[in-house]
Amino acid sequence: MKNENLDSNIPMKRKKMQALSSNPFDILTEEIVWKILDLLDDDPSARKSFSLTCKTFYFIESRHRRSLKPLRTELLPRILHRYPFVSHLDLSLCPRVDDYTLNVISSTWKATLHSIDLSRSSFFTNVGLSRLFLNCSGLVDVDLSNGTELTDLAASAIAEAKNLERLRLARCKLITDMGIGCIAVGCRKLRSLCLKWCLRVGDLGVELIALKCKEIKSLDLSYLPITEKCLKSVLQLWHLEDLVLEGCHGIDDEGLSTLKQSCKSLKMLNLSNCQNVTHTSLSSLTNGAEQLQQLILAYGSAVSPKLPKVISLLTLYLSLGSLLTYLMVMKVTADLANSLHNFSKLQSIKLDGCTVTWSGIKAMASLQASVKELSFSKCLGVTDQGLSFLVQAHKKLRKLDITCCRKITYTSIDSITNSCTSLTSIRMESCSLVSKEAFILIGACCSYLEELDATDTEIDDEGLKSISRCLQLSVLKLGICPNITDEGLKNVGSHCSMLKELDLYRSMAISDMGIAAIADGCPALEMINMAYNDKITDYSLISLSKCLMLKSLEIRGCPGVSSIGLSVIAVGCKQLTVLDIKKCFNVNDNGMLPLAQFSQNLKQINLSYCCVTDVGLVALASISRLQNMTILHLAGLTPNGLAAALLACGGLTKVKLHASFRPLLPQSIIGYMEAHGCVFHWRDKAFTKEIDPKGWKVHFGRSNEVL
Repeated sequence: MKNENLDSNIPMKRKKMQALSSNPFDILTEEIVWKILDLLDDDPSARKSFSLTCKTFYFIESRHRRSLKPLRTELLPRILHRYPFVSHLDLSLCPRVDDYTLNVISSTWKATLHSIDLSRSSFFTNVGLSRLFLNCSGLVDVDLSNGTELTDLAASAIAEAKNLERLRLARCKLITDMGIGCIAVGCRKLRSLCLKWCLRVGDLGVELIALKCKEIKSLDLSYLPITEKCLKSVLQLWHLEDLVLEGCHGIDDEGLSTLKQSCKSLKMLNLSNCQNVTHTSLSSLTNGAEQLQQLILAYGSAVSPKLPKVISLLTLYLSLGSLLTYLMVMKVTADLANSLHNFSKLQSIKLDGCTVTWSGIKAMASLQASVKELSFSKCLGVTDQGLSFLVQAHKKLRKLDITCCRKITYTSIDSITNSCTSLTSIRMESCSLVSKEAFILIGACCSYLEELDATDTEIDDEGLKSISRCLQLSVLKLGICPNITDEGLKNVGSHCSMLKELDLYRSMAISDMGIAAIADGCPALEMINMAYNDKITDYSLISLSKCLMLKSLEIRGCPGVSSIGLSVIAVGCKQLTVLDIKKCFNVNDNGMLPLAQFSQNLKQINLSYCCVTDVGLVALASISRLQNMTILHLAGLTPNGLAAALLACGGLTKVKLHASFRPLLPQSIIGYMEAHGCVFHWRDKAFTKEIDPKGWKVHFGRSNEVL
């Protein structure tokens, strides 16, 4: 009997085991699933797939999500109740947010919402803001930038946010000192405040902020009509680290010379575009600033010969010089470079646009700091002698930018590659005197290279063969390189499997075979530019359809491309977000229909000069993420078709159209679109059949024509 009972229990045990094994995820606790979801935060499509696995996962994912960025305001009602614990809400893709919407948001997430971004939204007033701040008492971070219609009533509503720590009001041009005063009184916990371009805020408003908000660490007063009067209080802020006074033309030497206060906590001071400030008053602002790390004087007044002496004094207080933007307005001489010797932690020197002297180079070479980044982009005076001398002194260099240094040759590259073998980035666009042999040296010596910009140089296939030894290469720019062919790209495709960005703009010797080699060997490719190449056909697009991570595809001016290739891209590259098919004359509605069906992540498209009609444009309107369209000179487009497409595409924020359509479209439709946050750019541009009528030289400033 016992054996019979045991035998009868076996099927029941098997059933229980089968039930458990049918859904193994049932044994996972919610905490374990949340850990899994934490790993998917950077991949929205993976989170979506996860939530659609089963009802349990759908429920758990909705409770786990803390951050939301809706594509359109209309989607908010659908997601408000699904995600009950949202703490960060980014509405930058929702141009129309009214008071009712803010009321619903504040009622739903009153206990959890800590941060909200309304920098690209409008149509709300002080009423909606008041409800938001009263309900959501936990708000600490608010961005109201570009609120050009917000007034002091809105500022008084902001003052209700007693726990606010970070507030951005850039370009809120109607808010005055009175409104800022309300914020100062109500928001005592502010640590970061941006008032850039708040043109009606003056000394009184800034002084009230300084007197009431003692915890301020970052203060941006760019382009305000302020003087030194408010700076007396600002410099007494004990915790102030970053002070931006860019474009404050009311601040001058005479006023600054009267300042006796010092801000010992100051780490960054930006005086860019302060035309009335010279070296004579710098010491007034930096007096006692023992923690000063960053000083920016770009595009300021004429530089006095005494400025190097002032900077030399400042180096007594400077402990970190990661950004030397102030050097961009002066000549790099020995006196100036010598003043940098006390920057013991200096890692990055950016001298873009400067005139570099030999004495300055020698002084920089003697710096004791371990410099890891040098930028001489568009600098005059950079020669083989100077650059070679400098890199021999800074052998730990990892990033070098010598863009448009037209005097350097093979000699410089020889010194660079022998001295700086740890380089990860070399930018050398338009270094026209560097011979093709130099690129062989780069590949042979710089094995850690991750980025190479060789645009408009003499690099050839042998150079690319050598560069392909750099197995970590992820960015390769080869635009306007007439000496490279498919053979060179085959080497890159065979070895550089980590390549993410490839620019082949106007490299006319490249054909489908080279692109196929890249597609086969570089599965991580995210961006490729093949613009203005008549050898590129649908076969290239068919090859690229295997690159599942492709996000940006530029094939403008490729007449060999048609709807067939574009259809394959649409099916294979579902991550595509940017597409430029301008002047692809063989692309028509047959290419738009697959895009509408499969490219649901598409955000930006340029259809100008294509053979797309009303049918294709209306089909594209079904892409929910589409925000930016350029549709100039579509011969098959009618006013009715355009109107239908505009109304159907609910998420548009920017549209470029030919001016001839403006009187043909019903004004009610234009008004409706603008009311929903769409901006129209009307272009009165004549039709040009040529692929690129003025040639590539215009793009690089080589044309003698007056444009």
